[in-house]
Amino acid sequence: MNRVPDAGLAAPAGQRGNVLADRRLWLMLAFGFLSGLPLALSGFTLRQWLTESHVSLAALGLTANIGLSYTLKFLWAPVLDHAPAPFGLSRFGRRRGWLLAVQPLLALACLGMAMSDAATAPAVTVAAAGLIAFLSATQDIAIDAWRIETFPERAQGAANAAYVWGYRVAMLVSGAGVISMAGPLGWHGALLPVAVLLGLGMFVTLAAREPGVTIVTQAAGGMMARLRTAVVEPLREFLTRPGAWAILGYVALFKLGEAMAGVMLAPFYHDLGFNRAAVAAAVGPFSLIATIAGYATGAWIVARIGLQRALIITGFFQMAAMAMYVWLAASAGNHAVLYSTVVVEAFAEGVADAAFLTYLSGLCSLSHTATQFALLTSVAPLALRTVGGFSGFFAQALGWTNFYIVAMFASLPAMLLMLFILTRYPPRARA
Repeated sequence: MNRVPDAGLAAPAGQRGNVLADRRLWLMLAFGFLSGLPLALSGFTLRQWLTESHVSLAALGLTANIGLSYTLKFLWAPVLDHAPAPFGLSRFGRRRGWLLAVQPLLALACLGMAMSDAATAPAVTVAAAGLIAFLSATQDIAIDAWRIETFPERAQGAANAAYVWGYRVAMLVSGAGVISMAGPLGWHGALLPVAVLLGLGMFVTLAAREPGVTIVTQAAGGMMARLRTAVVEPLREFLTRPGAWAILGYVALFKLGEAMAGVMLAPFYHDLGFNRAAVAAAVGPFSLIATIAGYATGAWIVARIGLQRALIITGFFQMAAMAMYVWLAASAGNHAVLYSTVVVEAFAEGVADAAFLTYLSGLCSLSHTATQFALLTSVAPLALRTVGGFSGFFAQALGWTNFYIVAMFASLPAMLLMLFILTRYPPRARA
């Protein structure tokens, strides 16, 4: 693959101007918003809706499996790397063409969820959420590839920050926003605006430029040669690196504690006596501001002490912050403890994610951007989509306090594995 010289961020230092003037960062912010909107719909917002519809804890835990699309997206990521976009949209380019094909379908899936009734036909609501997750994961593949191919390596931190900020604002809208509006408008009325916002995503894609990257494929050799180029080669290149399996193990285990804790938050808050308004306030602006501050702090830590030490420090900080849930479990009905827990945990998550995403982006070869980043970000939520699905059973068996103590220490194996990786296989530069 040949990378065309970048005309913006590669300009001489005296000609770059303010980084905020780079329209690509604003587009990255918008793409982050579009990527974050669907996630809460198949996650926390869905579980809040089902909780109010009196679905059992065990069934609520199993809704974590809806997001298996995010875990398995590496299986179809090679299609987006090598196949032209369908519906005659290939004229817009590989990345933009696929986005324009997926985004209208994603808006329609959200509309279908808005028109369903979780109280009388929860299976329909869950099915719509599953379709949203699949289409959202596909959109993420294209957006991640656009980011990595559009921004040079030195600007990936700024691009990641813009993406996360947009992503978190979107989760506020489709999370706390929808939950708040479900009171006066009902769940149907609260979800319809989200479908409209997703539909507007096509205009963001049209405003973006196709990355100046040429993907070289094998013209000869038939289907097997194309399959080898699209699927086998990206995976072989990554898996034959020194420490590849240890890295995948770390990535898979990093979110284990967060996965266990997060899946059960809606019924946890409900059992502690917090009503819909309190939950919406807790996961609303306070959480957003804390996450943005955490991400900025994490990016500063990476720049200040380097990625390797930042991965360890921020990871252990996030694990320690989960002790707040144990405190909350012993403070039923205390709104101050609720808000403190959400703020501290959101800040810690932002700090850790800043280092984690920078690490994942740096692992990707520019020759196989979409496929390799999809592989890594598929492995990352593996704990959520597997072990997280059994969280309801664990919570029933252990009780809330013991459950969150277990969740707090669940990420310890990942941190020990990262210590081993950084000792034996330090981060490598992208090729």
